[in-house]
Amino acid sequence: MAPAYNPAVWSTFFSAEAGASAALVGLLFVAVSINLAEIIKMSQLVMRAAKALFTLMGVLLASTLCMVPGQAMVFLGCELTVLGLLVWLSTTLSQHAASHNNLYVKKKERVLQVILTQLSAVPFIAGGVSLLLGFGGGLYWLVAATIFSFIAALIDAWVLLIEIQR
Repeated sequence: MAPAYNPAVWSTFFSAEAGASAALVGLLFVAVSINLAEIIKMSQLVMRAAKALFTLMGVLLASTLCMVPGQAMVFLGCELTVLGLLVWLSTTLSQHAASHNNLYVKKKERVLQVILTQLSAVPFIAGGVSLLLGFGGGLYWLVAATIFSFIAALIDAWVLLIEIQR
């Protein structure tokens, strides 16, 4: 079986990503707890925190699903596709709520947030569909999903921890 379609050869990667995403969820909770009073005053910040949480949960859950031993490729493909759709829907809606009518988010920042949100979620879907079809990159899509998810979530955590103080 080609490496792109063999989760067993990816076990170290998925183990590392599960740990990293769990650690980043902890960082996000610290950021939110430190500035909770300020965050709950503005619904856009609450939605930004939710988007970061959904993004990191996507990485954590995808990594966990990929570490299930002996799982049939069709099941993993279905699971990743459904997970990707849920991550896409939740992060897209959260991103829109966080930036829509937000006076603090300029157009350039809004465009960057939209792009990062899509680059974080869509590769999960592509990876799942690719596993179902048996071609098109397979699990390599999850590398892109993970990288962009971490970038997006870290930017959100930075805003919730540091930028909120300005």
